Amino acid sequence: MIKLSDIGLIGLAVMGENLVLNMESKGYAVSVFNRSTQKVDDFLAGRARGKKIIGTHSIEELVGSLERPRKVMLMIKAGDAVDEMINMLIPHLAPGDIIIDGGNTHFPDTNRRTAFVESKGLLYIGTGVSGGEEGALLGPSIMPGGSKAAWQFVKPIFQAIAAKVEDGTPCCDWVGENGAGHFVKMVHNGIEYGDMQLITEAYQIMRDLLHLTADEMHMIFKEWNEGELNSYLIEITRDILAYKDSDGKPLVDKILDTAGQKGTGKWTAVTALDLGIPLTLIGEAVFSRCLSAIKDERVEASKILHGPAPDYTGDKFKFINDIKEALYASKIVSYAQGYELMKAAAEEYKWRLNFGGIALMWRGGCIIRSAFLGKIKEAFDNNPYITNLLLDPFFEDKVEQAQSGWRNVVSAAAMNGVAIPAISSALGYFDGYRCEKLPANLLQAQRDYFGAHTYERTDKPRGEFFHTNWTGRGGTTASSTYNV
Repeated sequence: MIKLSDIGLIGLAVMGENLVLNMESKGYAVSVFNRSTQKVDDFLAGRARGKKIIGTHSIEELVGSLERPRKVMLMIKAGDAVDEMINMLIPHLAPGDIIIDGGNTHFPDTNRRTAFVESKGLLYIGTGVSGGEEGALLGPSIMPGGSKAAWQFVKPIFQAIAAKVEDGTPCCDWVGENGAGHFVKMVHNGIEYGDMQLITEAYQIMRDLLHLTADEMHMIFKEWNEGELNSYLIEITRDILAYKDSDGKPLVDKILDTAGQKGTGKWTAVTALDLGIPLTLIGEAVFSRCLSAIKDERVEASKILHGPAPDYTGDKFKFINDIKEALYASKIVSYAQGYELMKAAAEEYKWRLNFGGIALMWRGGCIIRSAFLGKIKEAFDNNPYITNLLLDPFFEDKVEQAQSGWRNVVSAAAMNGVAIPAISSALGYFDGYRCEKLPANLLQAQRDYFGAHTYERTDKPRGEFFHTNWTGRGGTTASSTYNV
C-alpha cells in the first residue's frame, strides 16, 4: 500500500522549500508542486534528495498523494495568484479538506476567502509565517487563523515545525476566525518596520552626529544585544556593521540609502487610520522608506536647503547611553501602538485575540523576536484588560527611567539637523497620551466655525453637542454628523 503524504505544499521559492525541509525533518511526509515543474525536479534532485518528499507535476497528482483530510499549503505570491490557485484546487478536493495560505496576504482577502472556501464545504486557514529563510528551515513563528475546525488537523504539524521558547512552548497557536492570523502577521510586520526604523535612526545619530565608525557602532550594538535590547534585529545590525567588503572597508557604507517595501507596513498604517488608532511611529517608519526612495530629489535638495552641521560637543559616552534609552522607550511605544491596533480590530471583527499568547508567539522564530516580548506576555498575564502597555507598571517604570535620555536625544538631533522621525514621533505620542488636556478644543471650535460640526462642552455631560453662530451671520443649523 502506498503511503500518502501528511501535507502538500505549492510554491517552491525560498520560504516554500525551507518549510518543506522543516516539515520533513520533523517526521512528516510532504508532497510538493510548483507551476514551473522544473523546480520540482530540481528540488528532488538537490536539497530534497533521499528525503520523505514526493514531487508532483499537476494539481490532481498532488491532491491524490495526500491523506484525508487533505491539507494543501500555498506558499505563493499574495494577490490574484492565490485566488487562481484556490479555484484550481477546489474541484479536486472533498468536504473537510483544508487549504492553507502561508503568504503575506492582506487580511480582508483572507476574510473573503475563508467565507468562499467554507461555502464549498472545505476549510481554510490564512496563516502568517515569520522568520525569513532561516526561520522557515529551523523554526518560524506561525500565526494561523480562519476555519477553527481545521486547527486540530494542522496543529501537530505547525507546532512541530515552529520555533520553541525556553520551556519548549511552540511559537504557534490558534489566533482567531477569518483573517485574524494574517491580521496579526500584518501588525507584526508593521512593528518590524518600526523597530528597523528606530535602529537605523540610532545608527544615524551615532554616524552623523557623533561621527562614529562602523566598527565602533558594531561594538555598541554588540553590547546592547547582551542587555535589555537583546533582539534579532539588534543582533543582525551588530553583524552588518562588522561585515567588510572585498577591500576591507565596511560594506554598509557602500549600500545605497534607498529602502524598499512590500506593502505590509502600509497596510498596517492604513488599517490604523480606518480604525482610528494613532499608530504614529509605524506610520513614520513607512513614510521614512518613501522619503528614502526619492534619492535623486534629496541629493538636489541637499545642495539648496541648508541646516546646522551636526557636531556633538558633550559627553559622547553618556550620549550613547541616552540613545540606548531613547531606542528602548520608543520601542515600548511601538508595541503599545501595535497592541492598541490589535485590540481595536478584535472589537471591530469580533475576534477573540489572546494578546499575551501573541507576544509568546513572537518570542521565537520571527523577525521581531526579543527578550522584550516576555515582558508584554507578563503584562497581559497580570491584567488581560490593560488599556495600554504604557500603563503596565514595568513599562511605566522603564519609560520613566528613559525620559531624560530620550528627550536629550530628540533635542540634540533637532538642534543638529539630524532627522529621527520615528524616535521623535514616539516621544510626541507619549507626551500626547499623558496630556490631560490637548488643544483639540480649539480644533473643534475651528470645525464648528467653518462647518457647523458642533462641539461638546466641559461644563455639560458627554454626548451633548452644541453649535455657535461664531460670526453672527450664520444660522442655528448644525451639521448632521459629528465625528470625534
